[in-house]
Amino acid sequence: MSFFKVLLSFFFLFIALHLNLASAATFDIRNNCPYTVWAAAKPGGGRRLDRGQNWVLNVNPGTAEARIWARTNCQFDGAGRGKCQTGDCGGLLQCQAYGVPPNTLAEFALNQFMNLDFIDISNIDGFNVPMEFSSVSGGCNRVIRCTADIVGQCPNQLKIHLHQSPPFPISGPSSLYFLSLIFLAIS
Repeated sequence: MSFFKVLLSFFFLFIALHLNLASAATFDIRNNCPYTVWAAAKPGGGRRLDRGQNWVLNVNPGTAEARIWARTNCQFDGAGRGKCQTGDCGGLLQCQAYGVPPNTLAEFALNQFMNLDFIDISNIDGFNVPMEFSSVSGGCNRVIRCTADIVGQCPNQLKIHLHQSPPFPISGPSSLYFLSLIFLAIS
């Protein structure tokens, strides 16, 4: 093979790798609640996060219909099987499906229409923890918080009362648009 063909092959390989890496996203998921949450992501799996701990999640470009959420009051065995009071995903520590309500959702789709990323926080499946998205990408430095005491403000007839925990609202009227993910404590 001629030197030109080898050089051309490496050039195309470099461009393909560069474009692929440049389009991926990294989410820094941090627990700022005063209690343990079990962070979950589809795609991505799940993991226990004690107060102040974080989980770095790398997501492939072109990912669509993806979610990140917190699960609460979980118990898992050594094989990663168990259950959570909120946001459970089939009894697995490493989620392979979406969580069941109630759970606050961070939803995203990367490199979609016109190569744009779409990200939002939603209470459509209920509420279990407050969240924050903040961007750390070039040129965008917005921080938007949803730290209201939704449980305290929710009418009693819309609450689900679960054992060993405060009541959780089962639905919310709006979605808030945000950009990195933090589970927050309500103070």
